[in-house]
Amino acid sequence: MAKIQLTKEGYQSLKEELAELKEKLMNEVAKKIKEAREFGDLSENSEYDEAKNEQGKINSRISEIEEILANAVIIENSKNTHEVNIGNYVKLKDLSTNKEMTMMLVTAQEADIFKNKISIDSPLGEAVNKKKVGDTIRVKAPSGIKRYLILDVEQK
Repeated sequence: MAKIQLTKEGYQSLKEELAELKEKLMNEVAKKIKEAREFGDLSENSEYDEAKNEQGKINSRISEIEEILANAVIIENSKNTHEVNIGNYVKLKDLSTNKEMTMMLVTAQEADIFKNKISIDSPLGEAVNKKKVGDTIRVKAPSGIKRYLILDVEQK
């Protein structure tokens, strides 16, 4: 498998998720399966089927995370705050609404719109990557072309 780039924060987050999933699998799901078995005939036992399905999903995610961590290359956050790079926080101003937003540029494995972590492979991530404070970028969005001004680049 190819190497997977992760920030230190993303690597640590996956390690924590892995530990949590293993704990949940070993305790909660195993307990549910045991309780469901006590209901009798497993062929018509929906609680057992549900617990086994949950166990399968958790096992799949554990395998996925272990594969990612085994092939991870940790990206050092760029100390260069004159140019946007993976691991940097970027403050943008939407030039049509004057609204400001701050996002972190990350790899696809770490992207999380709810945490303002934008993938470098997304249209916005591609547009902002390697740009400098003061640059104006254009991004094709469903509502049309959006223009943003890069206000600040920082490392946290």
